Amino acid sequence: MATALRLQQTLRTRLREGRAEITVVEPQPYLTYHPLLAEVAAGSIDPRHVVVPLRKVLPDCLVLTARVTRIDHANRQVWIDAAASGEPEAVSLLGYDLLVIAPGSVSRIDPVPGLAEHGLGFATVGEAVSLRNHVLEQLDLASSTRDPELRQAALTFVFVGAGYAGVGALAELEDMTRYAAKGYHNLGAEDLRWVLVEATDRILPDESPELAAHTLTELRERNVDVRLETRLESALGRVVALSDGSRFAARTLVWTAGVRPAPLLRDTDLPLDPTGRVRCLPTLQVCTPDGTPLDGVWAAGDCAAVPDPGTPETPTTPGSLCAPNAQHALAQARLLADNLTAVLAGGTPVPYLPDRLECSTSLGLRRAVAHTRRGGQLTGRRAWWLHRARHLRRLPSAERRVRVLTDWLLGGLFKREVVSLGAVEHPRSEFEAGFPPH
Repeated sequence: MATALRLQQTLRTRLREGRAEITVVEPQPYLTYHPLLAEVAAGSIDPRHVVVPLRKVLPDCLVLTARVTRIDHANRQVWIDAAASGEPEAVSLLGYDLLVIAPGSVSRIDPVPGLAEHGLGFATVGEAVSLRNHVLEQLDLASSTRDPELRQAALTFVFVGAGYAGVGALAELEDMTRYAAKGYHNLGAEDLRWVLVEATDRILPDESPELAAHTLTELRERNVDVRLETRLESALGRVVALSDGSRFAARTLVWTAGVRPAPLLRDTDLPLDPTGRVRCLPTLQVCTPDGTPLDGVWAAGDCAAVPDPGTPETPTTPGSLCAPNAQHALAQARLLADNLTAVLAGGTPVPYLPDRLECSTSLGLRRAVAHTRRGGQLTGRRAWWLHRARHLRRLPSAERRVRVLTDWLLGGLFKREVVSLGAVEHPRSEFEAGFPPH
């Protein structure tokens, strides 16, 4: 979306005169601003306000709500499925002159027994809302049951993966449930058990060791059980088994253990690296393994293996690639549009040189950790304000900025809304219950 938006601005005259056409193919008719999903799960932001309707921000582009199923760049053809069903009548063929491929990534799922049946994802707005409803429903269940084992399982929340998504989601939900527990006569914050499982020896691997250590200390001070160098081995029967030998029942298991390139890339004739990402030059042109650029195809974001030269303050080793995160993706998208425009005008593309990463994550109301542009580090309330201001600025729609800011202002004036709307996930259940049994 960011690339199309910039191309729409730079090629506006050509687009309106019919001398150029930009087609955007995307299964969802909106862009999701992922860094704010944790606040959606905590109820701080309305779910609708972290999505940006594509047709509204790309009025000069042709937006097709469909799924790309195959790419044949040798013949400049793309197969799309408008129904995402595989039905022959829904599949159509598009031709193109220039291709920008940016399907992003999907959750990396390990073959853990029981994970498919009982695990919850955290990569979409729907999953964030569903997780919020699920967590609040567990409080209702624990308050109502007389079975001590069921109560304990309902009040045990396990997150696997301690990157930004896992830490942010756990911290925001822990903060929300601690507040929500005050509304139950027989629940207290001390009854809640939060477990964070991480396979490596530290949390927040993209953060500085100092901020990662501060975050770890704060989580443990909030009685979060952080298990480092530990893996999930099984979740059969809602019983969590970890590699450190511990076993306990938990009705909430959230999987945030990394991402992998979109499966679509396997159905293309584009050159992929060993991780499954599209090989790219620093200019974001797709290239062969020997570094020869392919004519007319570009890539950016999580799906692109873009060399990372680092910065003077944070140099990288030769062969390093840009991490799959939102800051790299947005910066690459804008440069891709500028490079593509330059090539169309007979110019030369320039390489991607990332700025210092401005990383931050919220740890609940008025708590966060953040890096500043000058290399400084902030924690607590100041980091929280910086985190919110930073993401408010990055939201790619002025209307969405106003709506998110309004959510935050109202959240500061009124108490949290901690009611579960789980019934919206099964809207026909009440209607179906009215029919007599067969």
